[in-house]
Amino acid sequence: MSKSKDAGAASIILNYLNVKNRPYSAQDVFGNLQKQHGLGKTAVVKAMELLAQQGKIREKVYGKQKIYFADQSQFTDVSDTELKSMDGKISELNSQIQGVQQDCRQLDAELRGLNSSMTTKELISEIEELKKECVESKQRLERIKNATNHVTPEEKEKVYKERSQFVREWKKRKRLTNDIMDAVLEGYPKSKKQFLEEVGIETDEDCKVTVPNV
Repeated sequence: MSKSKDAGAASIILNYLNVKNRPYSAQDVFGNLQKQHGLGKTAVVKAMELLAQQGKIREKVYGKQKIYFADQSQFTDVSDTELKSMDGKISELNSQIQGVQQDCRQLDAELRGLNSSMTTKELISEIEELKKECVESKQRLERIKNATNHVTPEEKEKVYKERSQFVREWKKRKRLTNDIMDAVLEGYPKSKKQFLEEVGIETDEDCKVTVPNV
């Protein structure tokens, strides 16, 4: 590595240790700076040893591991009152961080749920298709009921099984639709009625139909 690159790495590391003002191993510094600055591990080790030799940072050896930290003589003394104030601010910020992290986890969970659900366009298409299937099935069932002399018991049983299947599917899709709409409405600024009007969804109630018993 060239001298200019060595100097650049040393400058980055020195500034990092002074700003953080806490002990780090060379591996810690490499892990923290590698992604942002593209420093290699060898360059980090070499720069930290050089800075320690120059007295710009301090070095402590614990067994086989070396720990580096900022030269404390460059910092002004802090009174007990100031330390207590800083501790209070740190505690307050930690509480805020925990709250934000909790909010983020909740929002991530909601986002994953929404991403795994159908889009509004897909939902509308599913609803329309389901309504069409229900109407066709009802019409077919009525024709079959009215033509009892032409229907065998086996055919009649098959039709009623199909009807039960369609009704179960109707209930399932209606429940899924309501769950998705509830999730969307949590962040929707208007009422449920306005949402339905804007996306063009007609409910069973709008069509004056009810889900029959299986």
